[in-house]
Amino acid sequence: MKEYKREYPLFSLCGLNCGLCPRYQSEGTTRCPGCGGKDFHLQHPSCAVITCSKKHGDVEYCFLCKNYPCNRYKCPSEKDSFITYRNVINDMQKAIDNGIEQYQAELNEKILFLEYLISNFNDGRKKNFFCIAINLLDLADLNDIKEHIKKCDETIPQKDKVKMVESWFNEKAKSKNINFKLRK
Repeated sequence: MKEYKREYPLFSLCGLNCGLCPRYQSEGTTRCPGCGGKDFHLQHPSCAVITCSKKHGDVEYCFLCKNYPCNRYKCPSEKDSFITYRNVINDMQKAIDNGIEQYQAELNEKILFLEYLISNFNDGRKKNFFCIAINLLDLADLNDIKEHIKKCDETIPQKDKVKMVESWFNEKAKSKNINFKLRK
């Protein structure tokens, strides 16, 4: 595939939240720049969705295509990759209903919170957990967890804080009937 560039690579053409993916949040040669980010074509030499977009007027997002929803979205994948596909349809619908700028603002807020969590509460095994959790929970739920974190006693050992933060996410997931495991 030739070089493929997009204005906002953090929300993919196909509706994935690239900015919430562990590969985007990593460093080194395996880091993905997001859909259409710098050197994207080197990380992803072929992509059926990009090929399809080119055949349908080079739309910025699949939901802007005159054929949306096509079969790809009428029967969405029940398997995940590095990132969960569970909210793709809902996230694209939010972008349709509220406008892409508002959706991007919400996604940017989620990305900032994810980066804060990775910097402050990743014990070396929590990055994927946080990526999935931030992706699947809505902003109101994440703001509840932020409030818990703000009230957290500074004298608590870091190891215990990490466990507390994880438990707050798991409690929220349980109350919403959400599973933080990738579907394989």
